[in-house]
Amino acid sequence: MSATGQAPVTSIAFLGLGHMGLPMASNLAAAGFTVRAYDPVPAAAAAARAAGLDVAGSPADAAAETDVVVTMLPTGRHVLDAYRPGGGIVGTVPEGALLIDSSTIDVADARAAHEIAARAGLRSLDAPVSGGTVGATAGTLTFMVGGDADAFEAAGPVLSGMGRRIVHCGGAGAGQAAKVCNNLILAESMIAVSEAFVLAESLGLSHQALYDVVSTSSGQCWAVTTNCPVPGPVPTSPANRGFDGGFATRLMAKDLRLAASAAAAARVDLPLGRKALDIYDKLEATAPDRDFSVVIDAIRERTPAQ
Repeated sequence: MSATGQAPVTSIAFLGLGHMGLPMASNLAAAGFTVRAYDPVPAAAAAARAAGLDVAGSPADAAAETDVVVTMLPTGRHVLDAYRPGGGIVGTVPEGALLIDSSTIDVADARAAHEIAARAGLRSLDAPVSGGTVGATAGTLTFMVGGDADAFEAAGPVLSGMGRRIVHCGGAGAGQAAKVCNNLILAESMIAVSEAFVLAESLGLSHQALYDVVSTSSGQCWAVTTNCPVPGPVPTSPANRGFDGGFATRLMAKDLRLAASAAAAARVDLPLGRKALDIYDKLEATAPDRDFSVVIDAIRERTPAQ
């Protein structure tokens, strides 16, 4: 037993083995947990087997007799379907098991998932992540966590097996609220940074010169120093790979839609957020899987040749 009187976590079911889920599940197995994984997509399941994971034939098979279930699924509908009776979790895991949803979903859907878990006598957390596939592979993700303090404490060893920074943001839905607010800032700042680099190009200023100034001045932000939208100044940014990899524009568009939904429910006006959503909605149609910093090309296309 732990110091809090809770039995230590030994077995984990991991549902969702995509670009994020597979390395997260693999890191849990490497940390010494018994992991039984599931994904309905045959290619994802095959990749998990190739990575050495024990892959179940159904969500219920994965979740049976486990201490913790981690979900990393595409949408709130998928999460709620997995949580509802018959979805493979509720009615399969023992009473008191801990459910951790690391998907990025609507705040309202996250709160509904908590309610389903509570009615079934299960503990739950919404714990979306930041850090992308690089962070998932390296085990350096940031978790933004919503739920009660006891569930958060119990989840500590599991989350630490996948991430470096774990922030308890508050009650049910608070993790998702933090995620959509963070990515709202990220989308808006990437557009602003891209506009500045295109303006600099038109004014004859080199990428490196602008980077050297902005990265140490008041315009400094993650979109400059980590995910710089031009090749050269930050060699690891997707701009050096033709915008391959990184955080896909379709995912940014999804997160902006989630922010818009949350803002509408809270009656908060987001004029810059609406414009960012319009920009990324259009970009999703032409470059869905390229890193979201490809927005700089859309800005260049609207800039007359000098």
